[in-house]
Amino acid sequence: MDQFSKPPRGAGTGTARRIYDMLRGQMADGTLPTGARLPSTRALAADLAVSRTTVTAVYEQLAAEGFVVTAAGRAARVASPPATPAGLRARPASAARAPSLSAFGRRVAEIAAPSLPVAAKGRIDFLYGAVAARDFPALIWRRAYQAELLRQHDSLYYVAAEGDASLRRALQAYLRRARGLVCDAERILVVSGTQQAIDLCARLLLDPGDAFAFEDPGYLIARHSFEAAGGRLVPLSVDEHGLDTRSLPADRAARLVYATPSHQFPLGGVLPIGRRLELLEWAQRHDAWVIEDDYDGEFRYGQRPIDALQSIDSSGRVIYIGTFSKALSPHLRLGYMVLPAALVPVFRQAKRLSDRHAPVLEQRVLASLIESGAYERHVRRVRREYERRRTALLDAIAQWLPDRARVAGTAAGLHVVLWLPALSSRDEAALVAAANEKGVGVYPVSPLFAAQRRTAPPRSAGLILGYASLTVEEIRRGVGVLAAVIGDFG
Repeated sequence: MDQFSKPPRGAGTGTARRIYDMLRGQMADGTLPTGARLPSTRALAADLAVSRTTVTAVYEQLAAEGFVVTAAGRAARVASPPATPAGLRARPASAARAPSLSAFGRRVAEIAAPSLPVAAKGRIDFLYGAVAARDFPALIWRRAYQAELLRQHDSLYYVAAEGDASLRRALQAYLRRARGLVCDAERILVVSGTQQAIDLCARLLLDPGDAFAFEDPGYLIARHSFEAAGGRLVPLSVDEHGLDTRSLPADRAARLVYATPSHQFPLGGVLPIGRRLELLEWAQRHDAWVIEDDYDGEFRYGQRPIDALQSIDSSGRVIYIGTFSKALSPHLRLGYMVLPAALVPVFRQAKRLSDRHAPVLEQRVLASLIESGAYERHVRRVRREYERRRTALLDAIAQWLPDRARVAGTAAGLHVVLWLPALSSRDEAALVAAANEKGVGVYPVSPLFAAQRRTAPPRSAGLILGYASLTVEEIRRGVGVLAAVIGDFG
């Protein structure tokens, strides 16, 4: 047959796929109509200069899918196409119906998810939350990973939903040393990053219509998680010391409050002991939960890191969330929660129903690094390096913007907020776009405020500058370019 005379290139499964696609195409365009006989496997194999076994496998696949009919001693024939049920006939695009969603699905669909920034080559990107790939402890990670990979196991099976026991034991000891937090390993739940921890809190602690108190400005994705669960936002004011406890609701029974006491996101305040005690007293009085997101509490400069809020919680109201994203890499997708004892069973069950458990091999590698002390040595090393980059950023701002900028949130973390008193918050979008055209990525603070606060009287323009992923030279050059852009605005 002429239509099979040109042999396809390649061999193996690639060859079989090309023969399959060729026959399907000929059935679709009428070259092989309904009832037509296909060549014998021997003849087609000879025409295409391929193995008969390959052709036989293609015929068997077509028969299994109902495209051809085969019988012992008979040639294969093209099967009659099945009639398309009326309900499955193609509709014009204009007639397509919106998907049927649950109330949760509709709330999720209404949330405008910002696209992730893409750093162009050569661009100096002050992206907050990013860390440098060169800072990842590749050598010690590879050694520990290889050792765990080669370790003999009787079988491979799921581990407990709460996480591998070795990592929870290692975290129990580490949190006592590094964060002043005393807990049983049974209260630790290993999760797939901070976001899963926040999602679990939203779905397990809020019913639709419940109020939740939230720092404003604050971590946008966390706020979206609580809103997707049907929660009603109660924004809490933030100042240079973090969450202003005077704004905690007195006349509404908020079910929970989300806070970042060790380094308020994004403004950078560190919550003082007086406000910490007031927050805990409020939670106990209102029978509410406090979600403590300790996203970068390990990185405090000039002083030891502030102990976790949960370390002084005597009434079991604080849910502590920690992460490895800043010290190691966001790509690991590993975090952990320290739960009040009363919440442990339901959070374990919800975790099991969500994804069974976080990646086991990575958990065990992390456990070995923590137990050996390698993880804490790495944290101390990158803390020194981040402090050097922070100093370079502050020096560059002092050099290029001595009278036009005010810097906040410098005591801890991996970013600062650059306030520009001469410009309005309405200038942020244009300022960001102009900097981007010059090859410098900066990020506005306004989107992190709740909608009702965005309509308030204009405030100063603010930019969030992350520095952990940049070199000292990139930081200096980037601030110089940014200063020129700001100068063009006023």
